[in-house]
Amino acid sequence: MTVSDLLGMPLLLLLLPIVAFLYASVGHGGASGYLALMSAFSFPMTYMKPTALVLNILVSSVSFYFYYREKNFKWNLFYPFALTSIPFSFVGGYLKIDAYYYKIILATVLVFAVLRLLGFFGKEKNTLNEINLPLALGFGALIGFLSGLLGIGGGIILSPVLLLFGWATMKQAAAVSALFILTNSISGLFGFVSQGGTLPESSLVLIGVVFIGGLLGAYYGSTKFNSKSLRYVLSAVIGIAIVKLYTTA
Repeated sequence: MTVSDLLGMPLLLLLLPIVAFLYASVGHGGASGYLALMSAFSFPMTYMKPTALVLNILVSSVSFYFYYREKNFKWNLFYPFALTSIPFSFVGGYLKIDAYYYKIILATVLVFAVLRLLGFFGKEKNTLNEINLPLALGFGALIGFLSGLLGIGGGIILSPVLLLFGWATMKQAAAVSALFILTNSISGLFGFVSQGGTLPESSLVLIGVVFIGGLLGAYYGSTKFNSKSLRYVLSAVIGIAIVKLYTTA
């Protein structure tokens, strides 16, 4: 996949900042969305994983800054998951996986992404519960491993966990997920590189496009914006990618 190839995909370059905007608005890096788009445009698997991780690092950094600035970050909600997710993300990033299993696992995770975007996991509990440390450590290990293996940050799984167990508010879940995604993506990328993987040079073209969308999404999401209609559009795009992944596996 060359720079010329990417410049010849105007629809992709239009959709990427929209994905970044939507995900950053809820504290996510957007890797599941980037992977869905790259899959829909028939990118090779070797290109998808490292590119998604790098874009994730960029957008989640911006998102965390804005949510932290609004005082939504809670350290006690972050560290139990990070303790186990960071090393397991490295392990997942280090491992190579057959294309068939990669597509099946990714498609399954993307189902959660669609459900999250459609608000199935978006309701806050009336009263917050104290975090269960052993359970959080277990979830952290599982999410971290999947993050490194697939090239995602794990926020698309962590946010629903925080909300379903009543451990965080929406804003707190977004802030914690942003830093969680950042650390997991860095760890996963190190694992990928340490086993000989390389970042395609042409993927750097996507950074500027994604940064703009992520910056705007993080700002509006952390302060006053809720992009409900665009979430439905993105859900449809990811849905198409899910079907394609399952049918081409």
